[in-house]
Parts: sequence; C-alpha cells; structure tokens
Amino acid sequence: MASKHSDPEALGHGLTALKILVSGGFGVGKTTLVGSVSEVRPLRTEEDLTRAGSGTDDLSGVENKRTTTVALDYGRITLRDDLAVYLFGTPGQDRFWFMWDELSNGALGAVVIADTRRLEVSFPAIDFFEKRGVPFIVAVNRFDNAEYHAPEDVGAALDLDPQVPVIVFDARQRTSGKQVLITLVRYLLASQPRVRDDADAGAGG
Repeated sequence: MASKHSDPEALGHGLTALKILVSGGFGVGKTTLVGSVSEVRPLRTEEDLTRAGSGTDDLSGVENKRTTTVALDYGRITLRDDLAVYLFGTPGQDRFWFMWDELSNGALGAVVIADTRRLEVSFPAIDFFEKRGVPFIVAVNRFDNAEYHAPEDVGAALDLDPQVPVIVFDARQRTSGKQVLITLVRYLLASQPRVRDDADAGAGG
C-alpha cells in the first residue's frame, strides 16, 4: 500500500497522475463536485437514508437530503495533456469516518468543501488533514440560500493558516469545480518541490 506521502504516479506517455481527496461534512457537495467535473462516469456508493440511522445521522441543515455516501465517490479529470487528477470523495457522516484513513493513503492533497450555513461540519476534515500533514484547500460551496462570505472571512472563522487557499465555487458547475482543482494543484506545486519536479518531468516525458 502506498504511503500517504507517496510521489505522484508517473504513467506512460509522460502522463502524471495525482490522487486527491474531496472531503468535508455531510451534505456539503462532495458527490456533486466529483460528478460535475469527472470526465468518466463517476463511481458512487450512495444509499438511501433509513430510519436505522435516524438516531445517529445529524441532518441539521440538510433535512431534505435523502441519500448518503457510505464508502467513497470516485472520478477522474485531465487538467492538461500531461496531468490527470484522480478524485476520491470521502463519506461525510461520523459513522463512516473510519474510511478516511484508508482513502488518504497515497493522496497528495485534499479539497475540504465548506457550507457557510454549517461551518462547524468542516472542522473534522480540517483537523484530519492538519494532523497528517496532508496539504489542503477549502472550497466554499455556494448554496442558493446561503449568505455570501468573503474567502478571507471564512478562513478566519475556520482558524486556517493564512497560506491555505480559500475559494468560493458552485459544485454543480463543471468549470467552477475545475477551478477548485486547479487551485489545489497550483498550491501543491508551489508548496511541495517533489510534486512540482514530477509534474515537470511528466511534461518533458
């Protein structure tokens, strides 16, 4: 099993692949983001919410949600001819958090999706990546009934390091979601020499 800090996988024909996690609380838009940007049919492990989880699942703020991811979401997008990003969406509910450790193996970075109506659900994902030293950015999903907050205000509310990028986006729109991934990759290239060197090697292969 690859370590969570393994180098990007160099594929044939000069193509470099990055494994990225899409994380955050329940109902923030992880499945929607993976589905909107993936150039292949996304793999989803959604199941209907049942009465069995009524005493466990916190539906505050997402009372109308009817399904939940129980394992992972998976998708792929090619950001440029020599760079492919493999997306692994984590389950958001507390009872499925045991999956996060396994999914984080080999991941070079992460997107933490935030909902400004329920910012508190972002803290577990932020704590998870900070403790493991996995670089991440925060992407604020622009819900129709949510008040707009400037990225710097969201970063301050989440007590983020000032270097961590915060971007506002719409998970339903492919171009908006793609910009989130480009922001993360640029952050990784700027902060991790190994990622930058391998990406450059892919371009020259």
